[in-house]
Amino acid sequence: MRDPDPSRPLGAPVPDWTPPPAPAGAVLEGRYVRLEPLSAEAHAEPLHRAYAGHDALWDYMPYGPFASAQDYGDWIAATVADKAHLFYAIRDLETGDWGGVASYLRIAPAAGSIEVGNINYAPALQRSRAATETMALMMDWAFEAGYRRYEWKCNALNRPSRIAAQRLGFSYEGIFRQMMVVKGRNRDTAWFAIIDSEWPALQAAYHAWLDPANFDADGRQRQRLSELTRPLLAATDPAL
Repeated sequence: MRDPDPSRPLGAPVPDWTPPPAPAGAVLEGRYVRLEPLSAEAHAEPLHRAYAGHDALWDYMPYGPFASAQDYGDWIAATVADKAHLFYAIRDLETGDWGGVASYLRIAPAAGSIEVGNINYAPALQRSRAATETMALMMDWAFEAGYRRYEWKCNALNRPSRIAAQRLGFSYEGIFRQMMVVKGRNRDTAWFAIIDSEWPALQAAYHAWLDPANFDADGRQRQRLSELTRPLLAATDPAL
């Protein structure tokens, strides 16, 4: 490899680069949660029940809410047939209940990039150890597989999602204006990402936060995850 001409700078070499595999739907299981590939037959009814009465959960989604479990099941069946993404159903091992979904999308092995999205947690799953461990397990798979970049994108008006991204260790990268139209409305998109060199420190932060010793007898956290991840962010969201 030739030495770069200072007048024409080049990116850092990536020696022995091999594109990672696309996710194949392996079950992911931790201490608090189990992730299984989303299935209409297995998950439509319990997930629809978990979401019932909480239509605001769908405000920033390009689909939903669904009037019935059958409608949701039909959507699931069509969606999982599209191999451009991989959806997981999320089961809280402490309660045994199915409480949400999340997916890999914009899967680009040749670029070493993958996104997490379509995250929809029912109220019972929100703010739980299972919810956070879901994100840790999906990140861990991606970086162990060899991805270099792990993305999070959300509607720029979705402040809770932007807060969640920072808490989880995603660094802010900017706003893409008028990126799409969703349900007849403009969507500006906030971009966040974690890169592979940042993962070891973030992984240690997750392990520390998820350790049972970090919670008292009533399940209250002793140290916040944001306290562990904030010093590791390459850039913070100026809107927060």
